[in-house]
Amino acid sequence: MNLERLALGTAQFGLRYGIANRSGQVASGEAALILRQARAAGWDTLDTAVAYGDSEARLGEIGVGSWRIVSKLPRCPTPGPSAVSWAETELRGALHRLRVPRLHGLLLHQPRQLLEPGGEELFRALERLKEQGLVEKTGVSVYGPPDLEALTRFRFDLVQAPLNVLDRRMIESGWLARFRQAGVEIHVRSAFLQGLLLMKPGDRPPAFDRWSLLWTRWHRWLEASGTTPLQACLGYVMSQSLVDRVVVGVDSARQFQEILAAAASAAAAPPDDLKSSDEDLINPSRWKSA
Repeated sequence: MNLERLALGTAQFGLRYGIANRSGQVASGEAALILRQARAAGWDTLDTAVAYGDSEARLGEIGVGSWRIVSKLPRCPTPGPSAVSWAETELRGALHRLRVPRLHGLLLHQPRQLLEPGGEELFRALERLKEQGLVEKTGVSVYGPPDLEALTRFRFDLVQAPLNVLDRRMIESGWLARFRQAGVEIHVRSAFLQGLLLMKPGDRPPAFDRWSLLWTRWHRWLEASGTTPLQACLGYVMSQSLVDRVVVGVDSARQFQEILAAAASAAAAPPDDLKSSDEDLINPSRWKSA
């Protein structure tokens, strides 16, 4: 298994992130150790965002000049002609915090803004940044296929989307295959569904009890196959050959080593029907009561 396809998500470096996070924001020294371990393991890509607290600044302090970095822009406050100057200001701010001259990728964190008045100008603003050599690839971070179906008139270089054992929409919709054919780089996130898939049965918040039958099937399959949740989650996403990078968040250096070991081990393929299309479950942005 090509472990170099794993990319390090750094939301935890800038804020408390993930429903299963019990340790809070990763300390600076621990973040530096995780980065060293990841680089030694052959990882070359970092995922961050302007909205991830002080993640970019902390990465810059540690030193990430040898990494391929993908960051994301927040919602543009005034789409239209002013989007060009806004996007350049935001990008240059990110470059300054990261202490790097350019990014591998720059994505919109709110991609449906492209469909609003001024959206075309916002898209052209991204293209201009690429022409200036400040970023190699531009694109969007989406919640799933519905976003992509709405944005078909735009041509992206890089797309980030969720993919995990329960959420298989990117595969079943054909989008992964379409991207590969079009030469679009595809990064997937949410391999652990923000840690929900790694939790023990009694640890999940009550808000997720409505899917108790699904959780029961998940844990019965894990036990029957002799597979740990970490192995199952990583094994599934890493088995998708059309995916260029699998973004995983790490809370500690010890957890990084656990992820590395699980990704290197063989994992049974989950049953075809062990999945969900319920966005209240597979879309964390809708976990209002969790």
